[in-house]
Amino acid sequence: MGATPKLVHVVLQTAQPEAVRDWYCTVLKAHVVHAGHGLTFMTFDDEHHRIALLEVPAEVARPKEPGTVGMHHTAFTFDSLDDLLERYRELSEAGVQPAVPIQHGITTSLYYRDPDGNFVEMQVDNFATADEATAYMKGPEYDGDPVGPAFDVDRMVAARRDGASAEELCTRAWALSGPELPDPMRVLTGVVPSLTA
Repeated sequence: MGATPKLVHVVLQTAQPEAVRDWYCTVLKAHVVHAGHGLTFMTFDDEHHRIALLEVPAEVARPKEPGTVGMHHTAFTFDSLDDLLERYRELSEAGVQPAVPIQHGITTSLYYRDPDGNFVEMQVDNFATADEATAYMKGPEYDGDPVGPAFDVDRMVAARRDGASAEELCTRAWALSGPELPDPMRVLTGVVPSLTA
């Protein structure tokens, strides 16, 4: 079989390294480990770097456009729904709003866009084990809609504050019990910039 690799870091090209650096430091509570020579290395845990930035000259940089082939998003997980909602609150206070919240079924996810237009998914797993999540993915609900519905994250925060359980809130049934929202794929594919657009 051989050894199994583990994902260690992501490198992003940017023509605006300071803005992108500051965004990731805010969103991930990261800190800069090293910067210089057109490179910035950041981490938020015990790895020496998780996100790196490679500065490209402004004259050759091209903005990311919807439909551009390449990586769509990176994802970061939290231990609990309360942790995810706490980060949402902190980011909202810092003026950083998700482009779209999605109840995937396997995860409850908030998708943010960095200053260059790259998506960053902040999520919590809705199942205790990978086997349970895989079984859900093989089931009819996921097969019928592998993306899932958008949901109102402020409604979720209020429901949690009012005593609703994380188990109840981390379901498609709860997401669908709220106001009807646009198809989240419109945001994920760049048709509209955010859920409220």
